[in-house]
Amino acid sequence: MEAAELRCTAAVEQPLPGGLAPRRRVMRDATVLLGRNELRQPVLRVAGGSGAAAAVLSFVLAGDAVRLFTRFAGEGRAAVRVGPDGAQVLLSDCPPDALRRFLRLLRLKVAAGSRDAPRRPRLLDRPPPSFSVISPVQERDLLCGPGRRRVGEERGESPAEVPRAERRPPARLSAEQEAVLRAVRSGKSVFFTGSAGEGPRPPSSAPRGKSRPFTCCFYLEGTGKSFLLKRIVGSLPPNITYATASTGVAACHIGGTTLHAFAGIGSGKAPLEQCIQLAERPGVRQHWLACQHLIIDEISMVDGKFFDKLEAVARAVRKRDEPFGGIQLIICGDFLQLPPVSKANEETKFCFQAKSWRKCIHINMELTEVRRQTDKTFVSLLSAIRLGRCTEEVTRQLMQTAAHRSERDGILATRLCTHKDDVEITNERRLQELPGEVHVFEALDSDPMLVKLIDAQCPVGGRVELKLGAQVMLAKNLDVSQGLVNGARGVVVGFESEQKRLPKVRFLCGVTQLIKMEKWIIKGPSGVHLSRQQLPLKLAWAISIHKSQGMSLDCVEISLSRVFESGQAYVALSRARSLAGLRVLDFDPKVVRADPAVLQFYRQLRRHQLLTQDSLHTHSDADEKENWKCN
Repeated sequence: MEAAELRCTAAVEQPLPGGLAPRRRVMRDATVLLGRNELRQPVLRVAGGSGAAAAVLSFVLAGDAVRLFTRFAGEGRAAVRVGPDGAQVLLSDCPPDALRRFLRLLRLKVAAGSRDAPRRPRLLDRPPPSFSVISPVQERDLLCGPGRRRVGEERGESPAEVPRAERRPPARLSAEQEAVLRAVRSGKSVFFTGSAGEGPRPPSSAPRGKSRPFTCCFYLEGTGKSFLLKRIVGSLPPNITYATASTGVAACHIGGTTLHAFAGIGSGKAPLEQCIQLAERPGVRQHWLACQHLIIDEISMVDGKFFDKLEAVARAVRKRDEPFGGIQLIICGDFLQLPPVSKANEETKFCFQAKSWRKCIHINMELTEVRRQTDKTFVSLLSAIRLGRCTEEVTRQLMQTAAHRSERDGILATRLCTHKDDVEITNERRLQELPGEVHVFEALDSDPMLVKLIDAQCPVGGRVELKLGAQVMLAKNLDVSQGLVNGARGVVVGFESEQKRLPKVRFLCGVTQLIKMEKWIIKGPSGVHLSRQQLPLKLAWAISIHKSQGMSLDCVEISLSRVFESGQAYVALSRARSLAGLRVLDFDPKVVRADPAVLQFYRQLRRHQLLTQDSLHTHSDADEKENWKCN
C-alpha cells in the first residue's frame, strides 16, 4: 500500500462564496492517503497538524471533476483539483518517485472508479461511514469504459498523450540496488562502489563482533550507477536533498551541481577560518542549513583534504558536533577510476584517506551485477585491468583488437584520447575535411552571462556544427527501448527541408531519427536553475577519457600510449559495450596500473565482507556505527 500514502507538505484551498479569496490551510508533515469510502468511491484524505490545529479533510474523487497538475512532479510538487467547486490540494516537498507512484495510482483508480463502484444505495440502506486504503494497481485498473479500453483512450488521448507511467511499468532495481536504496532510506551515510566486471563472491563466514563493523560488499560502473542514483534522488524530499558531483558533466547527469558550487568555499585551499566565512555568506549558508541529504557522485576525483575541509565547515556552519554537521551522506564512485586532479609535485590523497572518512560513513557497499557488458571474457579482462593486472592473456586479447573493423554502416569508431587538446584538433580537422555546407546550431541559454558555468556542466556545447556525414554521438537518453541512449553512435545522413534544418542521424542500433532540440536544467550558484536548449549531439570522431565517464559506447578506438594516471586505461577500456566493439592501438602493458593505496583499501573492504544484502535489516546499531579501517 506504499503508493497510496504520501508524506509531504499539503495546502488545501477551498473556494468561498461571493468571490472571496479561497480559504487556505497549510499542513506541514501531512499524510495524504488515497482510499475508498463505504460506497467504494475513491477518496483523498489529508491529515496534518497537531493539538488544536490537527485536521483531517476528505474529498470524494468524482472522475469528471478531478484534474491533475503534474508539470513539476519531478521537483516534488503537484496539485489535485478534487471537486467541481474548484477545491484543490497542493502537494510539495514530496520525494519525486513517491509522488509519481501516488499520482499514477490516483489517476488509474479514479478512471476505474465508475466501473468499480456499485450503484448508490437508498438513503436508508446507506452503510456507516468508512475509509479503507485503496488497493494497488491491477491489470483491470488499466482498462476502463465502453469496450474495456485503456486508460486515456476514454479521455480521447492518443497513446503518446497517456503519461508514460501508465503505458508501461517503471524499470525495476536489482536486488543489490534495492539493498543500497534501503540503506539510504534507513538514514545511514552510505558509500557504494563497484567495477565494470566482477562477479559475485560468497560472503565471508567469519563471525560478526563489535570489533568488526558492518560492511556489506556489492560491485559499480557498468552496474547501473546512474539509474540507481536517480532512484535515490527521487526517493528523498527535494527541498532538503542536494545532488552533487566532482565534475560538471557528472552533476548534470543526476540533475545536480558540482560539489564545489554547493560548498561555496572555492578550491578549499584557504585556511579553515576563511572557508567558514565563505560558507557563511547569504545563500551559501542557507543551503548548508537546509541540507539533510548530500549526494556526491564520482567521489574518486574529490581530494581527501577537500573532504576534510568540507566536514569541518559543515560542523561549524550548522553548529552541530555530529560528523558532517548531521548531514546524511550518499557517496558513490570507484576509486580505481580517475584520481583527484593535481598539479605537478602536489600531494593529493583519496577521500577514503581523509581523517574524517571513517566517522562520516556508516555503511560501505559494492555492486556486483554487470549491466553494460554481457561478454564474460570482456568482463574478466576488465576486472584484471581494473586491479592493475595485465597478464599475457590480457595483453594478447587487447593487441588482437587492433585488427577489428573501425567502420560499420558508415559509422566510425570513436577515438578516446587522454588529452582534450587532441580531441578538439581531431574533431575540427575531420569536420573540415567533409565536403558540403556547415549547419550551425546555437544554444538558447537561460542566462547568457553565465555561459561559462553552463558550458562546464552541460554535456553539449553552446555551438554545434554539423555536416552531411559527420560522426556524432547522443548526449542524452531519448528512447532507451530503441537504443537511443547517452553515448549511442551515429552519422548525419541528412537535414530536414524546413527552416530549422534539423539533422537526421542513422544510429548503429538501426534507427534513423530526426534529432530535435532538448533542454538541460542545471543548478547554478545559490540554487539558481539555469537551462540550455540545444541539439543532444556532439562530434564523435574523438572524445576525452574524462568526458567519457558515465557513457557506454558502441564502437571505440583507443590509443593508450599517452596514459598518465592510474586507472585511466581502465576507464577508457570500460567505456566499450563489448570486446568486438573495441579497437586498441599501440598497446603497452606498462600503462595498466592501479594505485597501491586504492588496492589496499579494496582489500580491506573485501576482508570485512560480513553480511549479504538479505541481512541489511538485521544488523545491530552498534555494528552500524563502527567502520572498517582503510589505512
